[in-house]
Amino acid sequence: MGRPRKLKDLIGVLKDKASIIKASLLSKRATSYIRVAVVRATTHDQSAPPPEYRIAAIISYGHGTRATACACVESLMDRLHSTRNAAVALKCLFTLHNVVSRGSFILKDQLSFCPSSGGHNFLNLSVFRDGSDVHSLELSLWVRWYAGVVEQNLIVSRALGCYLSSPSRPSKNHKREDNISMLLNSDLWEQTNALVGMVEEICRVPDSLYLQRNDLVYEIVRLVGEDYRLVQHEIFLRVKNLGDRMGSLSLGEAADFLGSLKRLENCKERTVELFANRKKNDALWESVMEAKRGLVTMKESKEKRLLRIGMGDDQVSELTRFGEGIVGSLQLFRFKGDEGWLDVDQCPLTVSTVR
Repeated sequence: MGRPRKLKDLIGVLKDKASIIKASLLSKRATSYIRVAVVRATTHDQSAPPPEYRIAAIISYGHGTRATACACVESLMDRLHSTRNAAVALKCLFTLHNVVSRGSFILKDQLSFCPSSGGHNFLNLSVFRDGSDVHSLELSLWVRWYAGVVEQNLIVSRALGCYLSSPSRPSKNHKREDNISMLLNSDLWEQTNALVGMVEEICRVPDSLYLQRNDLVYEIVRLVGEDYRLVQHEIFLRVKNLGDRMGSLSLGEAADFLGSLKRLENCKERTVELFANRKKNDALWESVMEAKRGLVTMKESKEKRLLRIGMGDDQVSELTRFGEGIVGSLQLFRFKGDEGWLDVDQCPLTVSTVR
C-alpha cells in the first residue's frame, strides 16, 4: 500500500512541474506568471492545504487591473475543470473560496460572472469522481460537497446584493436592520430562503471519519465554519425583522416563511455536531421557534377570518367544533409537544472541527 502511494505522490510532483513548465512556455507572457502561481497553489499533495503565501499571491492579483483579475479567475477555473485529481480540485475550490471571502471586489466580480451557462452547480463538479484509489474516492465526496457550498455562497451573495464578507456591508447592526426593514416581504423571504439553503448545503457534509485528521479537509471545514457564522447572523437579523412585520404577511407569504424556518430547524442538530467547538447560538434557535409559533398563530387567525367572511358565525362555530373533534381523535397518532408529524431522524454527523 505504501509503495503505490509513494509512486502516486512522485507522479503528482512530476505533473505539477510539467504544468509549471507548460504555463511558462505556452501561455501568453502577460498571464503566464498568473498560471504558474495557480499551479503552485493547487498541487497534487493530498494532505496539506495551500500555504498562506500562495493564497495571498492569488488574492493580490485582484488589486491590479480588471484584465489581471479576469486572467486569475480564468486560470483557476481552467485548472479546476481540467483536473481529474481530487486533491487538485479541492485546492482549487479552497482558493476560490478564499477569493470570495478575502478577495477584492474586482476579483469576486470575475468569479460571479465566470459561468456563462449558469444553472445549478455551475462549477460542474456534481459528478466528480477520482477513482485512482480509496483515499481519492473519499476526497471526491468532499469535492462534490465543497463545490456546492461555494456555489451556494455566491447564490446567497446575489440574493443579498453583496458578498457575505464584503466590507461594503454595513458594519453596525442598526444600519443593517434598517436596510432589512425596507425590504418587501417577498424580498425578505427570498433572502431568508437563500440563507437557509446555504445552511442546508453545509449540512450535506460527507460522513467521513477517515478524513477528520486531514489538514486540507480541516482547513476547508474551518473556512466553511466562518461562512456559517456569518449566515447565522444574517438569518437572525431577518427572523427578528419577520416578527415586526408578521401582521402584514399574506397567508401565502406566511406559509413560505414557515416552510423555510422548518427547514432551518431540521439543520440544527447537524450544524451543532459539525461545528462542535463553536457557540451554539441559542438566541438564533429561540428566535426561530418564536417566529414559527407566531406564524402558525397568525396563519390560523387569518384562515378563521376568511371563513367568517364566507360563512356566518354559527356555521364557523359548528365547523370549528367539528374540526376539534377530529383533531381530538387524531391525537392518539401524534407525538406530544410536536406541531406536526414526527420528522424522519437525521443521520448524525461524525465530522468535527475539534482536533
